[in-house]
Amino acid sequence: MTDRPAISVEGLWQVFGASASSALAAAKAEGGTRDDIAGRLIDEGLIPAVRDATFDVTPGELFVIMGLSGSGKSTLIRGISRLVEPTAGKVQIEGEDILAASKARMTEMRRTRMGMVFQHFGLFPHMTVLDNVAFPLKVGGMNRKARYEKARPIIDMVGLEGREAAYPRELSGGQRQRVGIARSLAGDCSVWFLDEPFSALDPLIRRQLQDEFLDIRKRLNTTIVFITHDIAEALKLADRIAIMRDGVIVQIGTPTEIVLNPVDEYVREFSKDVAKGRHARVASVMSSEITAAVDDPGLRTDMTLEMALASCMSLYEPVPVHDASGKVVGMVRPQDLAAALQAEDT
Repeated sequence: MTDRPAISVEGLWQVFGASASSALAAAKAEGGTRDDIAGRLIDEGLIPAVRDATFDVTPGELFVIMGLSGSGKSTLIRGISRLVEPTAGKVQIEGEDILAASKARMTEMRRTRMGMVFQHFGLFPHMTVLDNVAFPLKVGGMNRKARYEKARPIIDMVGLEGREAAYPRELSGGQRQRVGIARSLAGDCSVWFLDEPFSALDPLIRRQLQDEFLDIRKRLNTTIVFITHDIAEALKLADRIAIMRDGVIVQIGTPTEIVLNPVDEYVREFSKDVAKGRHARVASVMSSEITAAVDDPGLRTDMTLEMALASCMSLYEPVPVHDASGKVVGMVRPQDLAAALQAEDT
């Protein structure tokens, strides 16, 4: 077992314009803050789309990057996956320095370790569902029988059983996106990049695919970086969320931390219409001090405030809170749950 991050990003800059690398180096040499450096670049007519991004993603984590249009989130994921060449910084995937990797090595990594799904499906219109999903395996040299045998269970997993012989034109938008997801999984990726994969779909299909995506995730041991501009989607899917503004990561936290403890007005604006009781967890308001309790309504640390209060709203004394294994890890007063819920309306 290793404590090494699955993805490690340090000081990543993505600057667009002529002589961006030398201009960034010169701006850094003058010293000052990140904003000072970005200001110098802007004065020279350059665009600092990502500014000094630093974060780690742990193995198996679903890490969501979100922000408004133009915030730099899609540029960031393209830099991490090296679909665009970062101007400066360091990126390691499973301990490997990908910015030092050759083009051949990057091609191999995309075939064997890095799955990618984008908003536009990018399916081959002349290929069936089965052939689209199996295409990465074909490129990797796998024979037809073997790649079909590997592709079929993946097609079943994304809910397209029986549609193997269909062509993209015969599928709905949601079905085409499922094909894109299945194709990205065919190479047994250990790191999965998804850039607004559901944003082009209507709300009902989008919610359905989000649910299916979470179900697929349970079956995989995959590290996921997911881009979205939708706070509800981020809160539903994420283990942690990074919020970007003007190329800068302004806050990284769990959904509960983002909702209950926004660092500034920009983050607060994202979550102002969020029903906090549906996202904040009991762990955020409980006390770690454990005392004897008359009642035990079975609260868990991962319960939402709404669920917890519904279980103990008729009680008055502090009640125990259990972790996933059933161990008592703290106490919470029912009135504190109610106060936390009321706070969202003030």
